[in-house]
Amino acid sequence: MKKKRLYGQDGRSRFDALIEEKAPVWAGWQVPVIVNVAGETIDEYVAVTGKLEGVPGISGIELNISCPNVSAGGIEFGVDPKLAARVTSAVKAATSLPVIVKLSPNVTDIKEIALAVEEAGADAISLINTLRGMAIDIDQRKPCLGNIAGGLSGPAIKPVALYMVFEAARVVRIPVIGCGGIACAEDALEFIMGGATAVQIGTASLTNPQLGLNVLEGIESFLRQNGVQNLAELIGVALA
Repeated sequence: MKKKRLYGQDGRSRFDALIEEKAPVWAGWQVPVIVNVAGETIDEYVAVTGKLEGVPGISGIELNISCPNVSAGGIEFGVDPKLAARVTSAVKAATSLPVIVKLSPNVTDIKEIALAVEEAGADAISLINTLRGMAIDIDQRKPCLGNIAGGLSGPAIKPVALYMVFEAARVVRIPVIGCGGIACAEDALEFIMGGATAVQIGTASLTNPQLGLNVLEGIESFLRQNGVQNLAELIGVALA
């Protein structure tokens, strides 16, 4: 079954097919394309990263370390500082592309993980990934999801995401990219003032594909109204 999922009817791996078909399109875009890489083992992360090396149209890698580590009993790389550092170091050795490590919020101390991947060579960090959550079907009397728990995203996680960005930005020297529940310019500005150099918009863009542009326009309006010449002036101002 695994082979069937990984390979198409023409025998090509789905990964190779993706790169062959999409990378030429990405190369023509006027914005940088950052590829999110996930894996179940360090070797998988390295193998995928290696195939991205030198591919036109790819400007960087976002390393998703919120995936289960099969060889370590199914824990996430992102919840153990040593494992997070190991996978970061291995991927950095396999590529010349900038590596952004996406951190899991399902940890006791986000600062410890952030510092570990920074020391291992991460060029930047992004946070947070989804929070674990679940729902129960009261008629069926069982969890709604086959996997019991799933990833919670959207506006509900914004306060948690903002706090973790704030905490991480206080201890690392590399850029921090904030994400989690951003749905308007005001949300984005909170993350920037909380230490984020840049932000990501995920769930909200599914209901409004134009949201990214709306957020940019809203930020520009805020800068004009408040006499701010450069957005960089606002990065981390709330950390003081």
